[in-house]
Amino acid sequence: MQIACKILSLHPLNLNRTVEVYSEKQQITKVLSAFKDQKLSIGMVPTMGALHQGHLALVEKALKDNDKVVVSIFVNPTQFDNKDDLQKYPRTLERDVELLTGVSKEHILVYAPSVEDVYESKLEAEHFDYDGLEHEMEGRFRDGHFDGVGTIVKRLFIIVRPDNAYFGEKDFQQLQIVKKLVEKHNIHVNIVGCDIYREDSGLAMSSRNTRLKPEYLEAAPFIYKTLTVAKEYFGTKSAEEVTQWVENEFKSQQLLELEYFIIADVETLKTVTEKENNKQYRAFIAVYADDIRLIDNIALN
Repeated sequence: MQIACKILSLHPLNLNRTVEVYSEKQQITKVLSAFKDQKLSIGMVPTMGALHQGHLALVEKALKDNDKVVVSIFVNPTQFDNKDDLQKYPRTLERDVELLTGVSKEHILVYAPSVEDVYESKLEAEHFDYDGLEHEMEGRFRDGHFDGVGTIVKRLFIIVRPDNAYFGEKDFQQLQIVKKLVEKHNIHVNIVGCDIYREDSGLAMSSRNTRLKPEYLEAAPFIYKTLTVAKEYFGTKSAEEVTQWVENEFKSQQLLELEYFIIADVETLKTVTEKENNKQYRAFIAVYADDIRLIDNIALN
């Protein structure tokens, strides 16, 4: 696995006075310990790089809440069930550092480790029990995905020891799973969920969007448009009727292939069979645009 920029030094790289970039946990933990000694608060934004405006919105929120912010940039092998997707995942470290430098040179640190630095000699995922959250939606379609997510998030939290960590609601199931992870493993970090950041077209921002061919990029906003109508219908129709409507809508889409549309309870992520007045629901969707998988969701009530 290659990344766009090799980082070999134990010391932070200061390329044209950019944000400080660390490639080894030994060095960044030393710096962060000094911050802790000064009673400075630390926020964290875990990413796989290929940063976009949605990531930067998370970073800006973290900067408002904390004295220092660590942005991790690491394409985590253990959460990919598709090796081809892992290889094709965009790696743009130099550009990512440039973008973060534009947000704040003084208060952001980047942790961009190698696989060996994070996993040492054992590249495999731990097994996690998230009280069933891992078996819903993405868990049905991506074998072992949330074990990989839990493994990397847990390791990053141990290295960085943040006070607050920020995750976008585009990966809402992941957000709920990370909350469960810190609860069950007694990890002292506050998990903050942030609103989905969208293109002007409504398409949820994703690093994968850069790989979309023009015709698929033009078709993709149909995903969010369908979600917004589904939300409107959910006020008067049953969950089953809304689901059937969405499935029928995608049958007429030649460029977009619906993998799933699910209306679920926000707390359990279980598919809704009958609406209850005291429950909160969200609609979740996964769609293939050519060979690129796009996900999105929307609060329904």
